[in-house]
Amino acid sequence: MTSPLTFTETNSSGNQPAGIFHPVLSPALLDRLSSYGEEEIVSESSCLFQRGERDVDWFVILDGALEIFEGAGSNRKEHIVAVLTDGQFTGELDLLDNRETLVNCRAVRPTRLRRICRASLAKIMRSETEIANLIMQSSISRRSDLVQQATSGIMLLGYGYSIDMIRIQRFLSRNGYPFRMIDAELDEDSNILIRTFELTLADLPVALLPDGRVLRNPSISMLADSLGLSDLRDSATVYDVAIVGAGPAGLAAAVYAASEGLATIVIEGAAPGGQAGTSSRIENYLGFPTGVSGQELSERSLVQAQKFGAHFSISRDVVSMSKQDGIYRLEIEDAPAISARTVVIATGARYRKLNVPNYHRFEYEGIHYAATAMEAGLCRDEAIVVVGAGNSAGQAALFLAQTTKHVYLIVRGSSLEATMSDYLVQRILVSSQITVRLQAEIVSMDGVDRLSTVTIRDNATRISETFDISHVFVMIGASPNTAWLRGTLTMDDKGFVVTGSDAASSAFFGTNLEGVYAVGDVRCGSVKRVASAVGEGSVVVSEIHKHLSASKVLRQEREQPSMPIAASVPSAIAVYSSVT
Repeated sequence: MTSPLTFTETNSSGNQPAGIFHPVLSPALLDRLSSYGEEEIVSESSCLFQRGERDVDWFVILDGALEIFEGAGSNRKEHIVAVLTDGQFTGELDLLDNRETLVNCRAVRPTRLRRICRASLAKIMRSETEIANLIMQSSISRRSDLVQQATSGIMLLGYGYSIDMIRIQRFLSRNGYPFRMIDAELDEDSNILIRTFELTLADLPVALLPDGRVLRNPSISMLADSLGLSDLRDSATVYDVAIVGAGPAGLAAAVYAASEGLATIVIEGAAPGGQAGTSSRIENYLGFPTGVSGQELSERSLVQAQKFGAHFSISRDVVSMSKQDGIYRLEIEDAPAISARTVVIATGARYRKLNVPNYHRFEYEGIHYAATAMEAGLCRDEAIVVVGAGNSAGQAALFLAQTTKHVYLIVRGSSLEATMSDYLVQRILVSSQITVRLQAEIVSMDGVDRLSTVTIRDNATRISETFDISHVFVMIGASPNTAWLRGTLTMDDKGFVVTGSDAASSAFFGTNLEGVYAVGDVRCGSVKRVASAVGEGSVVVSEIHKHLSASKVLRQEREQPSMPIAASVPSAIAVYSSVT
């Protein structure tokens, strides 16, 4: 029996990518799409969508050809990304995340196609498994290709080592947005651009947008708004659940809540993934025998949640929470408030900082809390320092040892075995690229315009030694992200949210406020592991269902006070059964 899914081959010109990039829907799958959308014929050169548009329709080519291209207008050279023909379809991850589309689309010749709106596409993603999987695979691959090619993104101009350039690069990288960088210190062409746009040192870094706009040292929220990464159009919806934080726990809660029919929104101030998203490789997570990078895990989890209809608000933090008439109101930084019947706190924790003179002077400009490909590129062929004795520090040391000149792993304790997984310890001990300094600590950092020297003291001998180091990776434990909740939720003396019976809640993940839950690293007593956070995020949804079911019964009783209580019980059971 032949599969209803076939693939085309890539031609020599590169204009017709194939495989998971641009698969061909078989006649059987095209027939199944006949009940969705409308068939129409467009003339040659007709524009179906342009870069910067949101919520564009999904187009399936029945007979003819569509051209996907970058660049438009008199000042931008066009670049053909792909030519789609019979049985192929448009779209990448913008079909799921409501971001502005990165490319343009026009008909190469008179073309018969099926136009499917976003609402119908959402139904397809839920009910047509084969087609949904095909859309997911090709969307992920197409976005990855756009990021790697970077031709459809923005251009960053500035000094590669500056704190603001690194800040912007990190945001774009972790949110999967394509960009190219011109280093004002190393690239000769940078002077031409600086003169052309009449830029000063204070203006750098600048983001040069495809439409000609120039953003001078933009804030993350300004950049996100300008690129269409944030979506602030809808402030009237009352969600069933609002999840604050998009680490593993928050993403798991989003996947399970949305897949079970709950109206779900996730609010994240930086980028999906949390601390796990900054890990170079996680090798002890179930189902990934060869390991998975934290960013890959978070990106796929994000797409999975969007597949089921979860909404995401990226680039702004929640600043406060209040309750009125049974609805929680989350105030967002410089944005409309979000309303929800339940709230899941999954804000995780942040790495602690070293108590060293000049530390804040070099923070994010030589001092890092993540070890991803971006950071590895900053310190290639240099000697670096990693501080910490946990799994995150071990993973960072091994990853960075592949591209740096040498790695010094600084540990305050007398051994690695007490705090680090054995498989990491054994690899570190046999690596010629890593030197472990036990019972040691950094006592000073110095440099003129950037970090250049680090002094390390051996606490056993009290002897200090200074090294030429420009990059230090600090991974020494974490503190909870709960400052915005002080005075609202019950916390322990370290700031972690208290849940369950200790918070006088009947729900295991419940807080002292009914309908508010805490999961993952932010929760008091949680196990600080990715698998544990994912488990808590998925399990909390069952508690949310129970709360929503009970709340619906109470609302019905208030609206119909004469109705016997017994009569309302089957309704509650039916509601709960229908969503679990």
